[in-house]
Amino acid sequence: MADTSVPPTSPLEHVLDFIRVLEAGGGSAEIRPFLSDSFVLTEAPHLLAPEGATRTLAGVLAGADQSRQVVKDQQFIVRRTTCEGGRVVVEADWSATVLMDLRYWDRGETIRARTASVFEVNGGVIVSQDSYDCYFR
Repeated sequence: MADTSVPPTSPLEHVLDFIRVLEAGGGSAEIRPFLSDSFVLTEAPHLLAPEGATRTLAGVLAGADQSRQVVKDQQFIVRRTTCEGGRVVVEADWSATVLMDLRYWDRGETIRARTASVFEVNGGVIVSQDSYDCYFR
């Protein structure tokens, strides 16, 4: 009998699939299969988090559900990727429509950022993400 299972994706394909789910507005249930139990997101300081932030899986999943109340119509334009083993670097332009007044944006405005993220993929799941976001005002 032939093996009809789907072959595992490469680390780069896994990360790009994850980004597509985020872009489609995926909440915790949709992004959970991409992330390891020990997943950690580290954000460098930026306009919305001047001190930066570190979040574990639970915080990231909660944030994914809350983001639906903050932004809609997310779009990632991937500019460049690099993959070495399980390390994937993605440079992208991100935008979304703001659903509430934020410090630098009013409801209905488009928020934009140039992003660079370094993902570590191991065993078919993302174990960490370091993000460097540069927001335009």
